[in-house]
Amino acid sequence: MLKKSVNVLESFQPTGGPFRLTEISERTGLPKPTVHRLAAELTALGWLERSGAQYRLGSKLFELGSLVPRRRDLREAALPFLQDLFEATRETVHLGVREGHDVVYVERIHGHGAPPLPSRIGGSLPLTCTGVGKALLAFSGPELTEEVLAAPLPSLTPHSITDPTRMRTAIEQAQASGLAYEDQESTPGLSCIAAPVFRAGEAVAALSVAVPRSRFRPANLAPAVRTAALGLSRVLRTDG
Repeated sequence: MLKKSVNVLESFQPTGGPFRLTEISERTGLPKPTVHRLAAELTALGWLERSGAQYRLGSKLFELGSLVPRRRDLREAALPFLQDLFEATRETVHLGVREGHDVVYVERIHGHGAPPLPSRIGGSLPLTCTGVGKALLAFSGPELTEEVLAAPLPSLTPHSITDPTRMRTAIEQAQASGLAYEDQESTPGLSCIAAPVFRAGEAVAALSVAVPRSRFRPANLAPAVRTAALGLSRVLRTDG
């Protein structure tokens, strides 16, 4: 039963919902009566929230996730740099960590006039569809790169890169420059520039600035993104 409950919760990736019971049943492969019973129990526990006939992930999951020491410490160390990056750009900034083939967003500061974004704190998106994810992928070792490229690449928009050769080129460019880019690959009309954050030589996180494509100026944003990532890496190296 626990495994089935986890299956239900994981079916809400990458957006967190909302989904109807029929959709959850299709995404999990579980019978609708089973999903109905599990959804009721998870809602009672606060792990799901219900609005009419739809369900979404509940705040209790975020509360539990925020207690994980590694993420809590990283977020606390990163906040001053994220705030500086926001002040320098006035655009939406993100901090993300890798979990498998996904990036999980640990923190976000929403820019003024920013369009709706698929990212949310505690939510996840495919590594290959986001600037933060590409930055993490580029500096997490060749084994992960080959593993990701060997599987079908996910598509969130018509601009998502699904060709392994093109994705390999994007990863190699990120490795060479220390910066990763996204061009409408997770959200139409949105571009992003990201940089990895290191601790003891390992890419433990990445941060980014997401900007409406009409005003995306990489040359203007890159210095601020680099500075924030280097500053946070320096703090983590000192603390570690």
